[in-house]
Amino acid sequence: MIPRYSRPEMVAIWSPETKFRIWFEIEAHACDAMAELGVIPRSAAKTIWEKGGAAKFDVEKIDAIEREVKHDVIAFLTHLAEFIGDDARFVHQGMTSSDVLDTTLAVQLARASDLLLKDIDDLLAALKRRAFEYKMTPTIGRSHGIHAEPVTFGLKLATAYAEFARCRERLVAARKDIATCAISGAVGTFANIDPRVEEHVAAKLGLSVEPVSTQVIPRDRHAMFFATLGVIASSIERLATEIRHLQRSEVYEAEEYFSPGQKGSSAMPHKRNPVLTENLTGLARIVRAAVTPAFENVALWHERDISHSSVERMFAPDATVTLDFALARLTNVIDKLVVYPENMQKNLDRLGGLVHSQRVLLALTQKGVSREDSYRLVQRNAMPVWRGEGDFKTLLKADSDVSAKLSPQDIDDLFDLGYHFKHVDTIFKRVFGAV
Repeated sequence: MIPRYSRPEMVAIWSPETKFRIWFEIEAHACDAMAELGVIPRSAAKTIWEKGGAAKFDVEKIDAIEREVKHDVIAFLTHLAEFIGDDARFVHQGMTSSDVLDTTLAVQLARASDLLLKDIDDLLAALKRRAFEYKMTPTIGRSHGIHAEPVTFGLKLATAYAEFARCRERLVAARKDIATCAISGAVGTFANIDPRVEEHVAAKLGLSVEPVSTQVIPRDRHAMFFATLGVIASSIERLATEIRHLQRSEVYEAEEYFSPGQKGSSAMPHKRNPVLTENLTGLARIVRAAVTPAFENVALWHERDISHSSVERMFAPDATVTLDFALARLTNVIDKLVVYPENMQKNLDRLGGLVHSQRVLLALTQKGVSREDSYRLVQRNAMPVWRGEGDFKTLLKADSDVSAKLSPQDIDDLFDLGYHFKHVDTIFKRVFGAV
């Protein structure tokens, strides 16, 4: 993670200071439970909380110890003992390093999820507001990038809202799945630590108990979590790509807000580029880059190896920090998006009415013409319009085969734009509920 694409609150979750504080809390909560069970003196548990809780851990010193002992948790415990004194011998009783590391990762991912859920809520609010603002604003729907039939810009935004609402549901489930605690000792058998210690630590940290943890929490949980982040990133890219297309000069139906004093190009002063949504496309790739390594981390050797460790140290912060930034940036884009309804109408009209071809096709079938013949009649009048040889409605009225079945008024009625929007309210109720 780099400062350019980071926000302080998410970055703080992954700071060494936060990590070591969580490590301490896990050890101290475990000591409380062991004191309650009579494994260690109650006075020791109290001392550990009092002296360790007031300690300001020296990250550089812990790193220096680690360079000598070649073990991060031992380095921390050695440093912690400097504050606690003799009672430090009761810390980490019956525990193994993974108990601390995996439970800490669960806490960090849960906290990161809470920020991401807040980000999605902010984005949903912006999408909903703008969807209702342009609920009935006509624009052209495109398939294969080609004009198809009319939609509304509000429907485009409602589609994005529904997608991110699904993303939110998936993240809620992924957060629940990832937020598990393992304090089960070497190879996960609880041989040297009572399962009630794990239950106590889990409750204090707001986690659930991992049913069976070997020596690590099973990585299928993490794979699903990062896969969920990857899906959210893909949804970000989909909406960002839509905006990028709409901002193209040939389309120009919407564009990113261009602030006073902003410059689009070092060479061409006229440029207004979709730099934010292009950036979001790139950031989405970074988040998705964590998905395959997370899947590969599932297959660890026997009860444990550490092939997953280096991977997670890198992509857990990177993926969550990047996604947090991307969601906030997308919310800002939507909130300030500049929309041009007049250009949407102009683009709707630029094919001379061809967007109503299906209605003409269906009307002919209703008048007794076979579908094959109806298609042929409509298409032979549509193709000249593509070449700039007249408008669709005029050509249809001049076609004797068409006029034999449809009156001029019938044809006029088939070009009613409002016809396409008669179920917009129904779709909005499905997406947003009763409002």
